[in-house]
Formats: sequence, C-alpha cells, structure tokens
Amino acid sequence: MATADDFKAKGNAALQEKNFSEAIEHYTSAINLNGSNHVYYSNRSAAYLSKGDGQNALEDANSCISLNPKFAKGYGRKGAALHSLKRYNDSIASYEEGLGEFPGDKGLVSGMDSVKKEKDGPAFPSAGGLGGLGGMGGGMGGLGGMPGMGSLFGPDMMAKIAMNPKLRKYLNDEDFMTKIKTLQEDPNKLGTMLGDPKIMELFQAMLGMGGAGGMPGDDNEDMDVQTVPDEASAASESTPTPPAAASTQDSPQPMEVEEVVESDDDDDIVELDPEEEKRLAAQKKSVKAKERGNALYKAKKFDEAIAAYDEAIACDSTNMTFLSNKAAVYFTSKRWDECIETCKAAVEVGKENRAPFEDRAKAMFRCAKAYQKKKDLGNAIEMCKSAQLEHFDKTTQRLMKNMELEKRKADTLAYQDDDKAEEAKQLGNNHFRAKEWGDAVKAYEESVKRAPKNATTRNNLAAALCKVMDFNGAKRAIEVALDIDPKYVKAWARKADIEVLMKENHKAMESYKKGLALDPSNKSCRDGLQKVASMVNQGSANMTEDERKERAAHAMADPDIQNILTDPIINQILKDFNENPTAAQQAMTDPGIRGKIEKLIAAGVLQTA
Repeated sequence: MATADDFKAKGNAALQEKNFSEAIEHYTSAINLNGSNHVYYSNRSAAYLSKGDGQNALEDANSCISLNPKFAKGYGRKGAALHSLKRYNDSIASYEEGLGEFPGDKGLVSGMDSVKKEKDGPAFPSAGGLGGLGGMGGGMGGLGGMPGMGSLFGPDMMAKIAMNPKLRKYLNDEDFMTKIKTLQEDPNKLGTMLGDPKIMELFQAMLGMGGAGGMPGDDNEDMDVQTVPDEASAASESTPTPPAAASTQDSPQPMEVEEVVESDDDDDIVELDPEEEKRLAAQKKSVKAKERGNALYKAKKFDEAIAAYDEAIACDSTNMTFLSNKAAVYFTSKRWDECIETCKAAVEVGKENRAPFEDRAKAMFRCAKAYQKKKDLGNAIEMCKSAQLEHFDKTTQRLMKNMELEKRKADTLAYQDDDKAEEAKQLGNNHFRAKEWGDAVKAYEESVKRAPKNATTRNNLAAALCKVMDFNGAKRAIEVALDIDPKYVKAWARKADIEVLMKENHKAMESYKKGLALDPSNKSCRDGLQKVASMVNQGSANMTEDERKERAAHAMADPDIQNILTDPIINQILKDFNENPTAAQQAMTDPGIRGKIEKLIAAGVLQTA
C-alpha cells in the first residue's frame, strides 16, 4: 500500500513535468493519509499556484502555516498566492509576517520586493502590436513593430538595472550590454532576443513582473522535498510531545513532581500548635507516598502506583500534583475514562487551591490526549482550548490544529450520502429551471458536500455560479469536475465557456479543442471554437490601447504564455516572419508550432494586421 510520502514523491515528479492537476491529485492523496504534515499542503499550494488557481493555493498556504508556523516557505506560499490574486497589501503583510519570524530570509525578501514592484510600478505597456501577421490559412506578412515598447528602454533604463539587485550583475556582461544598446536604438528587436534568459528577465522586470516573488516558473522556486520522518521522529514533530508525566509511550517516563523542600535549620525551634504539627506530618507522609508512587510507575507496577498516589491524596487533598500523576498512570495503561475523570478532578483541586496556571494547563492537555485516544475529537479540541486559556503552549496549539484538521476530515466523510446528494442535485435543477440562481447554487453545493466525487453535479454548480457572475468559483468547480473525469466532454465545453467570459480566449480555444479530441461531433465545442476564433480575428481591432494593454498583461501572467515566449524555436519563427517569411510559413505547417502561435494571438500578445 502506498504511503503518504510515496504520493508526495509522485506529486513532486508531476509538478516538475508541469502536470499540475496530477500533482494536486497526488498531494491530496498524501494529505488524506496524513493531514498533519505541513509539507504536503505547501507542495499542493505550489501546484495550485502553477495551475493558476490562486484561491486554492492560498487556502493550502494557510493550512501549512497553521500546522507549522516555523516553516518559512509557508509564508512565501501565502504571499505568492495573494500576489497572484492581485491582493498586494495582503501579500506584503504575509511576507512581513514571515520576515518577523525569519529575518533576512532571501525568498521572503525577494517575494515582497516583487509584489511592491508590481503594486507601485507603471501601467503594463502593450506587448502586442505585431502587425502584418496575416491570416493563419494564407500568406503571413512581415512581423511589424511593437508599439509602446520604446518607453521600456528609455534613458533611465540603465539606472533601473543598476538599482535592481538581480540585474545589476549583468552590467559587466559585454554581450548583455550590447543587446541593451541595440534595444535602446530599436525596441522592435526585442522579439528576436527573448530566447536569451537574461533579456527575458530584464523584460519581466521592466514590466513589473520580477521573478523573485515566488510565482510559478521562478528559478529560485523549489518544491519542498523534505522527506517525512520515521515514526519515532514524526511523533516528535507532527504530534505534540506531552509533558514527561503524560508520556504516550507504553514504558513509563519520569514524572513532573513538585518537591517539598524541608528546612534543615534546627537553630530556631518554633513551637507549633497540634493542628499545625498534624498538617505538616500529613504533608511529609504524602510526599513520601508520592515518591513511592513515582518509583512504582517507573517499574510499570501501575496498580501499586495508583494505590501509592491514593495514599498521598488521602494525606493531602489540596495538592493537584498527586492527581495529575495518578492520571498519567491511567493514560499509560490506556484507561482513558479514568484518566479523563482524574485530570478533571486535578484541575478542580488546582483551581480551589490556586495551583500554578501551567500545572492546570498540563492536566487539561493530558485530558485532551485521552479524549483523542477515544476518538472524541470534539471534547479533545475543547479541552485544548481550555488549556490555552490557562497557559498558552505551542505544543498544545499544534495538537489542537492537528485534531481540528482530523475532525474536519472525519466530519466531511461522515456527511457523505449518495441518496441525499441526488436529492439536493434535483432540487438544484428545479431552482435552475425556475431561474432561481442563488437557490440553485446552494442546492448544488449541498450535493457536492454529500457526493464530492460526482463530476456532473460540479458541472451544474459551475453553470449556476456563472449566472450569479462568480466566474472564478465556476472555474474552480469545473476544474475539479475534470480532475474527477478528464473525459467529460460537456465539462470541457463549460470550462471553455467560462474562460471566454473571463477574457481568456487562448485558454478557451485549448479547452474546446480538448473536448473535440474526445468527441469530434460535439456541437458545443465546435460552435464555441468557431466563435472564439472569430472574436480573436475581429476583437483586437475594436479594442482601445488600454484594453489591449490590460489583455496582454493578463496573458503574460499565464505560465503557459511565459513558456512559449522563452521557447527559442518560437522566437526564431517570430524573427523569420520579418526576415525569412518562407521559412516561417514552412514552420507553421507543424501543428505544435501553429498551436503556440495561435495561442499567443488569442491571448493578445501577438496581434494580426
């Protein structure tokens, strides 16, 4: 049977191959097996972000931080996710929070710099303007200029490079400086240089897209490839280590004891009244009984240890330590109910006699662990909360967060019911037909909770969310449907329709084509593809300059578009449109090349005449 670490390794491999949905699926399997490992959430956050799903990336980053607030990359994941969602102030706050824990961390510093540059930088200039690119079926004219690029390479560009810690090192590179001079003289030659990683890095920096912010595709961005520790070390990391007296191991551990220090000073003899003498004698007797109980506990003589602690309690009923030690014996011998009752009694004695808050919190922590062993997570979590009110402790906090995750998972599984899911789906269908969109969304969401693996319900939910203008939510729903069933043609058509509404025509074309590959006769995909192609060919002419800039900026944030622009073959073909049109036309006969060029045009990065 595959372990959580096996699924993590598969997820890492898929992420490296840019199979983001597959990576997410493997990381999810790892989380289902071990929901307390923060690395799995961190890696899945990276996969979601690489896929362009900033919202889910943010949720996983928050889970990662909750599980391990001392994990620097968790704050980087959160900052990058917020950056991708254009929530600049929140992103900066996340990086600052991380830097408060890890001052000077390079990843966090560069990530925050990237957000600030994009937030405060100039408006995105036109990345299109490649005029003269004729119809895709006929002759393609020369590759024209790129209007708006000249402002990027103005007189102040050298100062900007010198001020950028990532770029200033290139000032001593003669080849780089030669290309810079060429660009300053003729910015239209940028398209011939995008195959140079340094020029691409410069281009992104000039556009306010500095690659140090933890965005997908960063050279410095690495997956968390930590291995899950063995059971012994995992227990010490992901499962909080209770105080020594609350050891969860079968073998007894030394008790935390409160020693009564007796004075050896016999110079001053104080006469005590009989009651005080009796009390002190009882106290001494209780301490000796407790010490005997400790020794018996270490020897695994649990019944005798309990008897000794009972003797100590009988001698001094005001000391909660005796009850706490007795509860530890019950815990080690797996007598959970007796442990819980004794812990609660210890807390009451402690409150009545003003015992230290820390001691009361430790008794509550042990009680929470006993509830956890009984699978009573609700009471275990409440007991942790009570312990934190007495005395805050990071170990208790980690245990509580782990149990909260475990309880959510258990509650989700317990809530699933196929019959009730079908009832909710039919109710959603009725609301949808009646154009009651809000009620339809609620009903479909209930159905999804009852049957999360039903792709049809998620497709219906996506349709309803579109009606209430929640396109991001609709896209998340349909992507999950396709993760469940990649051959669901109707879902591919729905995904493409949503992408059209979100002005992501290049993605829509790809989705329609995937649907047609599964069913060439599908009318929704066929008609949708024709409509998008028409929009691409006619839409640019009707756009204002600001609209073109916004569209190009949106496209440049897509990792797929970035990969195409850094492909040396594509860059050579773009150059050939100017210098060797025959060679460019020949290259366009390759379906893969043609598809990439079409994608750039559909995204608005290239513009046809």
